[in-house]
Amino acid sequence: MKSERRIVLSIAWVVVGAVLIGLGLAEVIDAFWTGMGSGLLVVGILQIIRFNRYYKSEEYREKVDTEIGDERNAFIRSKAWAWTGYLLVLILAVSSVALRVVGQEVLSTAASFVVCLILILYWGSYLILNKKY
Repeated sequence: MKSERRIVLSIAWVVVGAVLIGLGLAEVIDAFWTGMGSGLLVVGILQIIRFNRYYKSEEYREKVDTEIGDERNAFIRSKAWAWTGYLLVLILAVSSVALRVVGQEVLSTAASFVVCLILILYWGSYLILNKKY
């Protein structure tokens, strides 16, 4: 049942992507939405191909199910998100200073706000998880 919804969602991405591309070619919408439509179309098609392979190949299905359920992969995914967060905060913090030095005050302020938002989200998540675990 869950997989049927995912296939329907993938088909919806293809349809929405095609509509956005069509509207872009008719110059009803700008290039941003045409690009978004192209991305949605490609993602939808790739997902449909992946689901087709999953249902037709027992070997591939077993491999995917093992990867999804493997505790080691879950641990690695968790660590990858943690590293991504650390690196993003550091890059934005350095960028906020560097952008201020080169006179890009608006971008510097935006980078600073994003760092603050991430740290507030981290703090809130920590407090919630600390009570839960």
